[in-house]
Amino acid sequence: MARIEVVMPKMGESIMEGTIIEWSKSIGDSIEQDETLLEIATDKVDSEVPAPESGVLVEILAEAGDTIEVGEPIAIIETDASAAADSGSAKESSAKEEPAVEEKEEETQPEPEPEVAEEKPEAKPEPKGDTPPQRKGSDGRFFSPLVRSIATEEGISQEELESIDGSGSDGRVTKKDVMAYLDKRTSGSAPATKEAPAAKPTELRKPGTSAPQGDSIKAGEIKVNWPSENVEVIKMDRMRKMIAEHMVRSKQTSAHVTTFAEADVSKLVQYREKNKDRFFKENGFKLTFTPFFIEATIQAIREFPLINSSVDGDEIHLKREINYGIAVALGNSGEGGLIVPVIKNAGEMNIHGLARQTNDLAAKARNKKLAPDDLVGGTFTLTNYGSVGNLMGTPIINQPQVAIFGTGVIQKRPVVMEVDGTDTIAIRHMVYLSMSYDHRIIDGALGGAYMQRVKQLLEEFDPERSI
Repeated sequence: MARIEVVMPKMGESIMEGTIIEWSKSIGDSIEQDETLLEIATDKVDSEVPAPESGVLVEILAEAGDTIEVGEPIAIIETDASAAADSGSAKESSAKEEPAVEEKEEETQPEPEPEVAEEKPEAKPEPKGDTPPQRKGSDGRFFSPLVRSIATEEGISQEELESIDGSGSDGRVTKKDVMAYLDKRTSGSAPATKEAPAAKPTELRKPGTSAPQGDSIKAGEIKVNWPSENVEVIKMDRMRKMIAEHMVRSKQTSAHVTTFAEADVSKLVQYREKNKDRFFKENGFKLTFTPFFIEATIQAIREFPLINSSVDGDEIHLKREINYGIAVALGNSGEGGLIVPVIKNAGEMNIHGLARQTNDLAAKARNKKLAPDDLVGGTFTLTNYGSVGNLMGTPIINQPQVAIFGTGVIQKRPVVMEVDGTDTIAIRHMVYLSMSYDHRIIDGALGGAYMQRVKQLLEEFDPERSI
């Protein structure tokens, strides 16, 4: 017999444990190498754990809900085919037949899947079954504990669950999918109600304005359900609880001070407008303003290295590498919360590299494809509250960093300028910048000087540069 242990994987330099969400396989199941074995959650992100080898799952050492330290064993896989057949055949047979017995006792064939797969789809147009929500559907999709819990509370049968088109990885049904299904079931005309808000964003955004991020979130797109009772109690999901804890801990840790500046970015806007079409044709993704803000803040960090540091007791830890965090909204219109993926060693990248990394991380975040290592090691963060048309904000420091930079909406405004010694009024593209910093180690003079240097770099942008 050749057995190997599956251990809780390392998921980043600062992550020491993970919580098992759900096993995708049962004892006795055959497993292919790299096939998803289970799902785990950390304080950063949810991830799938692949099987290290092909074989049969013969033992599960930790159950859903258990929190396990990195490196601890969680399962055993038998990789020897003959040994697996001898030791796992009975378990495999019973494990696979058990759900089928619950649904139809007469289906006792060792491999009933083809018959089920042919019968189930015919029932989907009218899913009125009474089978309670199961962990695994007849089409092979897994349904998470959260989805099954909502389905049970709302009286959604297994047949109904399987009729829902999932927007998650491999077509999995998410909480959002279930809630959308419930809306349709209640109203009977969901498409009309969902299309109505889509016309609002263009009315909310004033003519001549633009946002630092290419794919902005518009206020009219954010869905808000009015409570049906005087007081509606909503339980925070795991993501919202983590965000809340992180924000409160940051305010309790750092002495927050926020500095503001206004920058004329007309040259930058003209440059992007001139090059955006060619850039998209050559690279396949949009050229946004974000990489240019990153570039300017990185250049200023090199002149003010204390901005790229952390505090540990009475020690200040200056960081040589600039690992740049970008606050990204999860899901459609940010309904999945906020997360901060990190561009590692961003200080060594040119504008093209920053643009590609920004685009890739944002896409991974919205599609829930981020790995735990994408979220650790940050030394400085950028947040874009201009994505919903806001002028300015006071961002909260992303611990253990000591500063976070914010960009508002880029907006055309009349500005008094001096031209050849004469004051004149001109229409310019303006943006408000802000930076919250830790007053324990960054004084107002340093914070203000850094902000003014970023402003200068943006206003003196070279429109003739190459990209």
